[in-house]
Amino acid sequence: MQAFHLIGAAPFYTNSFLLITEADHAVIIDPAAEVQEYDKILREKGAVLTHILCTHGHYDHVGSAGGLSREWGAKVWCEPADCGGTQFFPLKGADFGYEEGGNLTVDELTFTVWHTPGHTEGSVVLLCDTYLFVGDTVFQGSIGRTDLEGGSSRKMDESLRKFAALPIPKVTQLLPGHGDFSTYGEELENNFYIRNALRNA
Repeated sequence: MQAFHLIGAAPFYTNSFLLITEADHAVIIDPAAEVQEYDKILREKGAVLTHILCTHGHYDHVGSAGGLSREWGAKVWCEPADCGGTQFFPLKGADFGYEEGGNLTVDELTFTVWHTPGHTEGSVVLLCDTYLFVGDTVFQGSIGRTDLEGGSSRKMDESLRKFAALPIPKVTQLLPGHGDFSTYGEELENNFYIRNALRNA
């Protein structure tokens, strides 16, 4: 697998990730950068985009999903609850949603998915090998907002308790939707919001 980190435009600077399998199939997690940025890498590597995986449906995470899907014929995954066709949730629909605890396989890559509503109703986290793509559920030392449309502080606390119990190694790299990277173990130990949710269980 080859992995690339791209960053969306200001002011959000959303983290986006492009993974290319050994068979030259590509997966984008949160298509937030410009279409041509992905195209450049795909063409340089001789890869074909087949899967677009959205951690949630906010406009700063899905902005290039439609263009990339049309250009490459790639399928889009996003929870129906986050496909509102609005300015805030611009996707009008997706090809697939996610199965709780289910696996999505692309060549040698396997993504395991857990639902983590709180930032949005359709938020998920995706584990692939040693990478945990968490969208806006968890940031380094923080969490996603719960005061926006579809957000819920109660559901976020429930999701944080679920998150803290995931059966994954603490050394797993945590890749959030914004800001610096971390590890799963560092957030379990140091993230005030996770620790607070566990105390209030």
